[in-house]
Amino acid sequence: MTMVGGRDNGDPGDDDAALFRDAIGPVRRLPEAPAAPRAPRPAPRPTMAERDHRQARSEFERLLDSGPLEAGDSMRHRRDDISPRMLRRLARGHYAVQDDLDLHHAPLRQAEDMLRRFLAESRENGLGCVRIVHGKGLHADGAPVLKNMVDRLLRQRADVLAFHSAPPAQGGTGAVLVLLRPR
Repeated sequence: MTMVGGRDNGDPGDDDAALFRDAIGPVRRLPEAPAAPRAPRPAPRPTMAERDHRQARSEFERLLDSGPLEAGDSMRHRRDDISPRMLRRLARGHYAVQDDLDLHHAPLRQAEDMLRRFLAESRENGLGCVRIVHGKGLHADGAPVLKNMVDRLLRQRADVLAFHSAPPAQGGTGAVLVLLRPR
């Protein structure tokens, strides 16, 4: 037996691993352990619905804080995806009005139905800009009812991109210009 550096360099019987295997004897492989259970995936969240709810809530709170529109108040609103420049152009009357609806002297319920129908038909016909004449409400006791109803309804509709009170030559604060989403 030849020893090099304190080790046996040729005799397999003296190999530590071989000695260990001889001492232990035959081994049996353990069955594979099942994989650890994965954490359950989180339930899907309706993020779009949550965003819409937050947006509607903030709009509702803004309306509560601001109070009703008065006769001379200007109406304006734009969706987040519409540039302020487009709203300014609408306010100046740079968009061609393609159709009108006059709600003067209509009872509130009838005016609301007429407005909903008019907006749906306008969008269906591919119109991009319409004018709604609601009147200034100078003869109303308190806040102008039709003007506030038009403001509230236009803010709620997904097909309305922006609206602004008309320039003085087109009705001023007694009318509103509305940009509609393309069909």
